[in-house]
Amino acid sequence: MKNINLFTTLLGLFFLVTSCETDTLTIPQDSLHSRHASARQAASPAAALKARLAQLQTSLPASYGGKLKPIPALSGKVDPQYRETRALGAIEPTPCESNTRINLWLDEQLADWDREVISLVYETAMLDLPTYYTLVFENSSANQTFGVKGEYTQKLTKTFKDLKRFWNIESSDIALVAMHGSMLRDRTKLIKTYMVVYGLPSSLAAAYAGIVIDALTYLPQYRNGDHPIFTFNAFAQSSFNLPGVGLIPDKIVMGDGIMAAYTAIGYGDVAVPAILAHEFGHHIQFQLDLFGDESSPEATRRTELMADAYSAYYLSHARGASMQWKRVQQFLQVFYNIGDCGFTSDGHHGTPTQRMAAAEWGYNVANNAQKQGHILTAQQFTALFEAQLPSLITQ
Repeated sequence: MKNINLFTTLLGLFFLVTSCETDTLTIPQDSLHSRHASARQAASPAAALKARLAQLQTSLPASYGGKLKPIPALSGKVDPQYRETRALGAIEPTPCESNTRINLWLDEQLADWDREVISLVYETAMLDLPTYYTLVFENSSANQTFGVKGEYTQKLTKTFKDLKRFWNIESSDIALVAMHGSMLRDRTKLIKTYMVVYGLPSSLAAAYAGIVIDALTYLPQYRNGDHPIFTFNAFAQSSFNLPGVGLIPDKIVMGDGIMAAYTAIGYGDVAVPAILAHEFGHHIQFQLDLFGDESSPEATRRTELMADAYSAYYLSHARGASMQWKRVQQFLQVFYNIGDCGFTSDGHHGTPTQRMAAAEWGYNVANNAQKQGHILTAQQFTALFEAQLPSLITQ
C-alpha cells in the first residue's frame, strides 16, 4: 500500500517555494511537448503550479500557518471513513488485515501519483473540496444524480425510499445528495467553496481555483477531477446552522469514488445499498442521541459497528432489501473491505473482521427472527446490539 502510505506521510506537509516574482506563472508549453528544453525554459507542470502556490500561500492570514484550513464552524464535520485507510496502532489490537481488495484497488489507482502530484492536492485542499462543496451547498434530494454517468441514481433513490419506510425514525427531512469530482472543473463552485469553507477573500479564492483547474488540465493523474480518490467517501450529517449560509439540513452524502471502487471489485450491486443503509444508520443514532461527547477509538468503533449492523438487518430482512444468502455473503465482504487497523485513531471504525462480524450479526437477527415479517424498532435493535458489542469486538 505504498501510495496510501505516501498520502499519510505527506498529510500536513507543505513544500514552500519562495522564489516567484509574478502573481501567475504560466506553465510553459515546452514542458509538455519537449524533452530537450532547458530547465529554465521548461519547468514541469507540477513544479510550475507549486511555484504559483508558494506565492499564494504568502497571502494567507498568519493564523493559517501557510496552509488552507476550514473555518471553525466546519472543522470536524466530515468523516473520511472510507478514504482514511491507515493510522498507527493500539485500542487493544486484534488480528487485522489492512490489505483488503478495496484498499489494493485504490492503491493501484494511485500508482502514478508521485510526491509532487500528491503535495499539490494537499496544498490546494483538492481532496476535500468536493466533500465540503457537497456538505455546504447540496441541500436537497431533488435533481440529484449518482455516479459519474448517473449509473447509481435509480438504485440509490429506491433504496433511500425503502430505508425511510423500514425504520421508525423521522426521516422526511433527510436529503440524499451526491458528491462529484466534476465540481473541481467548475470555477464558480471552487471559488464559492474556498470563500465559504476556507474563509478566503474572493481574489485569493479565484487564484486558488485557477491553480486547481490548471492542475486538472496539465496533470493527467487527476483524471480531470474524476479520479475516485476525490470522492472516495460517504457520510451522514445532522442539521446545523452555518453563519453566512443558513441551515444545512440532515443529509447523507454519497461519493462517486467509493461506489466506483466497489463496482470495480465486483460488489457494486450490493455495496451501493449497503453503504447507503450504513449512513442511514447514523441518522438513527442522531435521533436516538447515541453519540456521546467522547471522541475516542472505542466510541467511534461502537457507532460504526452499530451502523454496519443496522445496514445488514435492513439488507437481509424480508421487508427490507430481502437479499438472499449469496448476496448476503457479498455484502458481508463489503463491510470487511472498509475495516481499518487504526487502533489508536479517534476515527477507528473497527477492523475488517469486526465489521464483517457486526454485519453478520445483523443478518442473523433478521434471518433467525420467529416473526419473519416483524420489523424491530430502532430502539429494540439498538438494545440488542449494545448487549452483543462486547462479543463483536473480540473478533
